[in-house]
Amino acid sequence: MKGFFNWFKQKTKMKRWILLLLIGILLCCYGMATVLTSKQIGFKNLAKIVIVFVLGFLCTVISIVSMQRRTLELLVADTDKRAKDEESKVKSLIFNKKVYDQGPKIVAIGGGSGLNAVLKGLKNYTDNITAIVTVSDYGQPITTSRKMLETLPIDDIKDSLIALSRDEKEMSKLLNYKFDNKKLNSLSFGDIYLLGMKEIYGDFAESVKQASAILNITGKVLPVTLDEIKICAELEDGTVIESKNKIADVVNEKTSQISRVYISPSNCKPAPGVIKAIEEADAIIIGPGSLYTNIIPNLLVKGVSKAIKSSKAFKIYISNLMTEPGQTDNYTLSDHIKAIHEHVGKGVIEFCIYDTGEITPEFIRKYNMQGSELLEQDTAKVKEQGVSLIQRNLSCIEGEFIRHNPDAVAASIIELVCEDLKFKDMQNDTQYVMLNDKLKNAKKSIKSEKISTSKNTRSKHEKVDSKKSKFFKKYQERIQSIRESEMKLKQKEMKEKGKSSKRAK
Repeated sequence: MKGFFNWFKQKTKMKRWILLLLIGILLCCYGMATVLTSKQIGFKNLAKIVIVFVLGFLCTVISIVSMQRRTLELLVADTDKRAKDEESKVKSLIFNKKVYDQGPKIVAIGGGSGLNAVLKGLKNYTDNITAIVTVSDYGQPITTSRKMLETLPIDDIKDSLIALSRDEKEMSKLLNYKFDNKKLNSLSFGDIYLLGMKEIYGDFAESVKQASAILNITGKVLPVTLDEIKICAELEDGTVIESKNKIADVVNEKTSQISRVYISPSNCKPAPGVIKAIEEADAIIIGPGSLYTNIIPNLLVKGVSKAIKSSKAFKIYISNLMTEPGQTDNYTLSDHIKAIHEHVGKGVIEFCIYDTGEITPEFIRKYNMQGSELLEQDTAKVKEQGVSLIQRNLSCIEGEFIRHNPDAVAASIIELVCEDLKFKDMQNDTQYVMLNDKLKNAKKSIKSEKISTSKNTRSKHEKVDSKKSKFFKKYQERIQSIRESEMKLKQKEMKEKGKSSKRAK
């Protein structure tokens, strides 16, 4: 009996269709009763009866179809293992464990926090995620753990495994746990675990794949190549840099921008499963992330860009929010896409999802102090390169950092997939129902989160003072931030003058 009353809860959204069904039945019954009880029926009365009966019939059909559709949506919600505890569950529905296995196949290419933001959002929609990750130390000194274990750089792989886990905090604690034992104090659990998996399965790519399954990770993580690669940058003045940690300093010192990046060796082969994942993908995501050290190097691995170009999947580039000092100084949105095209040719990007630019000025100011700027969105030039644009509110604030909102990024990608399924007349397909239902809920939560965040920001920083002007109340935080930044600039100038005077002495 308790299960029966669950259908009448507000969250199930079934009462409206039950009411419509009752109205339809009443109208049909009224029309039929009028025909049976009337001795003579005029043309006008007959027309009224027909209209009433047709309306009743339509209401009945629409309500039955809608109830069936809503039942399927509730089925999906009930089988959703990722659903929060407070979300409605209808236990009487049929259990189906394959809903997420039937989700769209999505390949995400990149590295760093940008890729992890994409993975965190997508794992709520499908299990068929493949993260293709950069494996290079960028010329930096080999760590003690790498020397001891003789492995490829696995930091980005570990971060992706954490991003795809159900409990990110606990997985991060586990994989990044440092042993107290003096013999093992330079190693983390993740290092030893992946080494053990490699010795069991023999192949590094297969060991990472099996590690995902054993740790119950959503989707899988693949290194882009099993070869030891080094990422090199060549500046416009001909200077070659072979170490990532020196790129920014050399670029600023030479005042010369990056002309191109290349990998050494140039003929390295993709890891097993990489090309197959791209060929079978429904959507291929490139970025966000460091343009010259996380995105382009993956595309330079032999066969990767060719497989992307020949794929029928959606090819989506997620734009960065800010420029990166020493890499993309003064770059616009079109410059990022142009750089990718110059390295691997056109055909790897069909859509570009970029941010609305609605970021709090205070945080932009902080980034400006470090040499970063808000990415200029020169949409006209992007369109000239044959790329379709999708504008979405992608940014969020995490502590003192501007980051991509995982939910907003994933929702933008899944929206494209849903539109494609709708175009193919697959609205009743389980995959479409699941994605569309999740998409609706995600959009509502993102909207409410933005509203609550803006309210909290105002309540924290705006003090009600009748003596102060409305302008001051509204822009108090910005005025304070500008004052602080000006003070820092003055202090910096004073320090530089002090240093120069000491040198002169």
